[in-house]
Amino acid sequence: METTQDGSTGETPRWVELAEVDNIRDLGGLPVHGGGTTRRGVVFRASTLQEATADDVGLLLGRYGLRTVIDLRGPDEAAREGHGLLADAAVRRVNLPVSRVKALVTDAVPVTTADDGNATGFYLGLLDGSGESLVAAARVVADTDQHAVVFHCAVGKDRTGVLAALLLDAVGVPASAIAADYALTAQRVVRVRARLTRFPSYRDLPAVEHAFMASEPRVMRRFLATLHTAHGGAGPWLRDRGLTAAELTRLREVLVVSAPDRPAPD
Repeated sequence: METTQDGSTGETPRWVELAEVDNIRDLGGLPVHGGGTTRRGVVFRASTLQEATADDVGLLLGRYGLRTVIDLRGPDEAAREGHGLLADAAVRRVNLPVSRVKALVTDAVPVTTADDGNATGFYLGLLDGSGESLVAAARVVADTDQHAVVFHCAVGKDRTGVLAALLLDAVGVPASAIAADYALTAQRVVRVRARLTRFPSYRDLPAVEHAFMASEPRVMRRFLATLHTAHGGAGPWLRDRGLTAAELTRLREVLVVSAPDRPAPD
């Protein structure tokens, strides 16, 4: 199945175009091993939502049916930057911080070591330090009463990318498609950085040209390869940290649309 320029396999764009949220897209429309695709309109990944306009919020609640916002920022970071108009919107907000075992100030701002191996190591550190939050996020996504769900951090690349990779790998999306989705942030990173550097928490973001502002597919492929080598993949990783077999099955049911049966040849 051919992947389109926006990372999907169909004609419907995965990007959600909002006035003041730069990097938000549907995780639906991605291919799944054995056939089918991820379901559209269930879960979205995003950069910070704190400057969403009234029209943006109306679109999210109306057209996209938003019910739940998962905030992956640290508690202090989230309190300092806030939630903008979504603070008073009719949505459930849950803070499930993603950080390394020893949380650092730089977990809100990517560290400045400039090679892919360190970027992958940073993601593995987020994974090791955030089992409870990531499992809880998977449970939210598996609960249809909470759909649609959007999860976000600041840039919408690192902490958001780790959760997106776990969810997609757990339901059978190939590593190449997960890496292609991760790489889409490069199309919006200039806008994201320009917005974030106006806020106190993100004034020290590296330049766009720096490796840690990049979203190179090979970084995500290396992360997923290590996840599979060390843990057998996202499914076993989630199970080992408390997600039940029934919950994992439900996650797959919720996120995957099976390919239609083809008629038998005459």
